[in-house]
Amino acid sequence: VQLVESGGGSVQAGGPLRLSCVASEYRYLMAWFRQAPGKEREGVASRYADGHTSYADSVKGRFTVSRDIGTNTLYLQMDNLQPEDTAIYICAADSRTSGLWYSERRYTYWGQGTQVTVS
Repeated sequence: VQLVESGGGSVQAGGPLRLSCVASEYRYLMAWFRQAPGKEREGVASRYADGHTSYADSVKGRFTVSRDIGTNTLYLQMDNLQPEDTAIYICAADSRTSGLWYSERRYTYWGQGTQVTVS
């Protein structure tokens, strides 16, 4: 399965960005992670095929994850971006129905990532 992210860029604090991740095949669970310089990769948001979503506490109320099952596309609408949101945002996917959504070990497939810079 190939995952291709797009939509990253540079934005001023308080501004929005929308990320997209297109998967070459359907997978039950898709998620966004991010990795800032010198920090560990962390789960940002996930969405199961049945619509269930989860978010990291740091992005609740600002980020919205959505998914188009028909096109195997995962989106991340990011509003009110802050400098601490600066990171490489990486898409992940898996077919298993159990496991912690925010654990890297939960996922088999990963994209290359897209840079988000907030100043």
